[in-house]
Amino acid sequence: MGIYNVTMNYYAIQVKTRSEDKFIKLFRSMYPETKFPIHFLRRRLDIRKAGKIIPSTPAIFPGYLFIEAETTEDIIKNQWDFRRTEGFFRFLKSNQDITPLADKDLEVVLHFINSAGPIAGRSKVYFNENARIMVIEGPLSGLEGKIIKVDRRKGRAKIKLDLCNDSFTIDLGFEVIDAMRN
Repeated sequence: MGIYNVTMNYYAIQVKTRSEDKFIKLFRSMYPETKFPIHFLRRRLDIRKAGKIIPSTPAIFPGYLFIEAETTEDIIKNQWDFRRTEGFFRFLKSNQDITPLADKDLEVVLHFINSAGPIAGRSKVYFNENARIMVIEGPLSGLEGKIIKVDRRKGRAKIKLDLCNDSFTIDLGFEVIDAMRN
């Protein structure tokens, strides 16, 4: 991943899992004057049920939304708008210590925001016998993680990503998986 020129700060909030869209709509309706961009990062994934393929867009980081703001003071000044919205759990690090994402956390979030947009599509991935994954082409290009499981029939690779001192196991759609040469 490249280095991004960051002029804005990004803050993570934890909300009720599978209610991220509902939280954003409710927040926007309750506080229309609050214009912070809120990012809900998702991925495109085909789910096969009873022989039929059903497209879906599950969360990359379930239960997490990312708010863009110029300063921490802007977020602190408006924190009660977020906290009063149904489904809100907490700011990260905590409600008493609201800090912008930094280092690897910021890099991962910006990678998805800048390269994939709101919904990350399918990627072409390669992996070696040590289960190390490298995304060669697509919105997840440049991200590496640990392969936990590969399901060739479903066209998915399960990897682990870390964010905010938490690990997420994520299914990524792929088009081609070949063994990487050492």
